[in-house]
Amino acid sequence: MTIIADWHGVPQAARGATVALGNFDGVHLGHAAVLRAAHGARPELPLAALSFEPHPREHFRPDDPPFRLTVLAAKAEALAALGVRTVFAIPFGDRLAAMSAEAFVEEVLHRGIGARHLACGADFAFGHRRGGDVAFLAREAEKRGIGLTVVPAVADAAGPISSTRIRRVLQDGYPDLAAAMLGRDWELRGEVFHGDKLGRELGWPTANILLGRQLEPARGVYAVTVRLADGRLVPGVANVGRRPTLGGDPVTRLEVHLFDFAGDLYGQEIGVRIRAFLRADAKFDGLQALKDAIAADALNARRILGVN
Repeated sequence: MTIIADWHGVPQAARGATVALGNFDGVHLGHAAVLRAAHGARPELPLAALSFEPHPREHFRPDDPPFRLTVLAAKAEALAALGVRTVFAIPFGDRLAAMSAEAFVEEVLHRGIGARHLACGADFAFGHRRGGDVAFLAREAEKRGIGLTVVPAVADAAGPISSTRIRRVLQDGYPDLAAAMLGRDWELRGEVFHGDKLGRELGWPTANILLGRQLEPARGVYAVTVRLADGRLVPGVANVGRRPTLGGDPVTRLEVHLFDFAGDLYGQEIGVRIRAFLRADAKFDGLQALKDAIAADALNARRILGVN
C-alpha cells in the first residue's frame, strides 16, 4: 500500500490505475461496492482510491465537532484490505475548493494521476461548489478516453448505507449496527498517554487515549478488543467520557482496561475496536461505588466477549 499526498509528480508506477472516487470515511459496505466495481471494470489495472485530506467538511466547517470515522492511516489500512494498492490523499484547501469541475478532471484525474478508469457512487459531486456531478464526469472522462462506472447505493432494511448513518448509530450507542454497515467492528485509534494513575489505584489500570479528530460515540462503557502495536488482540472494557464522578474533564477520553494483561503501553498507538455498548456514562456516589460499577462492567464485558 502506497499513500500519495499530491497529484503532482506522481510516480509512473502509480499512474494508469482504475480509481475509485470518494471521501471513503469509514470504508463501509457501500465504499466496498465502488471498489469492486472499479476493479471489475478493468481487472488488469492496479486498483487505487482517491480521497481528500482533510475531509472537505473539515475545511468548510472547521468549528464542527470531530466526526471522522477513520483518519487517514485507518482509512488506508481498510482500503488496502479491499485490494487497493495506492491511495491518493489529495490535499483539500482553498486551491482545490476553488478548482472547477472541468479542471479537476483535467488536472487531477487525467494529467495528474493518469486514471484509466473511474468508479464512484451515484451521488458523487466535485469541483467548485460541487459543480460537477456524475453526468458531467461521464462526459468529461469520455473526452479524455477514461471509462466510468457509476455504482448504486448499497442499502439494508433501513435504507442506503452511508457514513452519516454510521455516525448516527454510534452516537446513539449501537456499535453493532455500525459494524453491520462497516463490515467490521469500528475502531478508535490513539497514542496512550500518562494519566493521573487513578485507575491503577482503584485496581483497574487503564490505557488512556484522546479521540482527536475522530467521532465521539455515545458516552458510556463498552466491551472492546484492543489491537496493540505488535498486532496482538486483547479483550477489555472501556469507558468513553469525561469522568463525572471525579469532577469532570474538559475533554473526552477513552480509558481501556485490558483483561489479563501486563505491559507498558505508554507512547504506543493502539486501536480500540468497539464491540458492544454496556451502559451509559454515569456519576457515582464516591469511589467505592465507582469501583463496584467497574467490576460489574468488567464481568459483563467478559461475558459478552466470551472471556473467562
